[in-house]
Amino acid sequence: MKFLDLKNLVLNFSKSTVLKNILLVGVITLIVKVFGFYKEILVASTFGLSVLLDTFLIAILIPSFIQNVFINALKNIFIPNYIIEQNNGGNTSQFQSVIYIITLSISSIFFILIYFSSDYFLIKLFPGHTFEYYELINNQLFYLLPCLFLWGINSILSGLLEIENKYFLSSISGVFSPICIILCLFFFKDALGDMVLAISMLIGAIVSLIYMIFISLKNNLICLKKPKLNANSLVMLKQLPPKVSSGLLSSVNDFVDQFFAAQLTIGSIAAMNYGIKVPSLIVSIVIMAMGNVLLPYFSRLISTNLLDAYNQLFKILKFVFFTSLIISVIIIIFSNEITSILFERNQFDSDDVLIVSDLQKLAFIYIPFLLCTLILVRFLTSINKNKFMAWVAFFSLVANIILNSILIEKYEIYGLMLATIIIHIFSFIFYVYFTHKQYRFAKLYTN
Repeated sequence: MKFLDLKNLVLNFSKSTVLKNILLVGVITLIVKVFGFYKEILVASTFGLSVLLDTFLIAILIPSFIQNVFINALKNIFIPNYIIEQNNGGNTSQFQSVIYIITLSISSIFFILIYFSSDYFLIKLFPGHTFEYYELINNQLFYLLPCLFLWGINSILSGLLEIENKYFLSSISGVFSPICIILCLFFFKDALGDMVLAISMLIGAIVSLIYMIFISLKNNLICLKKPKLNANSLVMLKQLPPKVSSGLLSSVNDFVDQFFAAQLTIGSIAAMNYGIKVPSLIVSIVIMAMGNVLLPYFSRLISTNLLDAYNQLFKILKFVFFTSLIISVIIIIFSNEITSILFERNQFDSDDVLIVSDLQKLAFIYIPFLLCTLILVRFLTSINKNKFMAWVAFFSLVANIILNSILIEKYEIYGLMLATIIIHIFSFIFYVYFTHKQYRFAKLYTN
């Protein structure tokens, strides 16, 4: 058996329904990103670097963090276990009721905690500001907190649509929030005053949820009965702590890099931000497209033919790795020109272009490894191996702190990027080794 036949690999993958779904979600995600980018331009031109924008970004920080770490983690463990419940002929109505209760409970706990402690932690985290500054944050935060409930239910409905291969219907919901913010800034800015951004985001979340409920009801996806815990729901609950831990530790890595960048010369944080902007955009689009499709795909395949699921995974990894490697090499070659076209204007001069371009080149070295790791994360999530991912995230965080401390002394800001490259490569190796080990166990068990 040949290790790699790239031509046949590309041809076979290009004919698959999976690729068509990935491309569909990718295109929709790109459209949503375009609306989001225009929204950012409009917000910047409307408010500039003002106190209002500053306080809004602080107000949205905690709710968005809870969504990314807790709500998304719950969705990711819900999908594979719900598919198992379906395939085993279980009571999906009771399972749905359980997941809604868990989601609303998590949202309620954080709503109460933030509501009653915001005054305290705002002063501790962002000291030295006026009473009016903190009041403006709190006023916007109280409009944003209800989004926790809306985002939570939305994520479960989105998961149900993805399980049923309704990727277009689930992905398009992301466009409502930027559209509502754009419309409010154009037509209701004066009426809504300082709360325009917070209220428009809340309206966007409400509209998105109404759309998701309508679509889900139309497709007969919502079915509720008296909640009852069973084997699958208990497995799902046990997977939540390690999944949350993994997401939490991974998120902390970004703060660690910013902390070390802040120890360098002024402008280092901005340089890092611009250096990873293009790579991050590409990764977010690709992994949103692939992740939303592959998690239910793997979960469904695993429940019917585990070995076939592993074989499909390895084929997808080869395709993604070599495709992203070719694209990364092309972008690295033209990195200077890309950076100049995107950023070189006004205060962003040719010297800044060279720094950001070099950082961008380094960032694209780890892109193939990162994309494959994220695909492996989706696969391991579908077989409930979240504890392993939590440990990898922990050791990656420790290694990142150590490497940053060492490399920053000699290579300054480039040392931070070198540390990131090393972390992503070794994380990829650990994930591949662990997955192959699970594959060997599966073969022995099957035989």
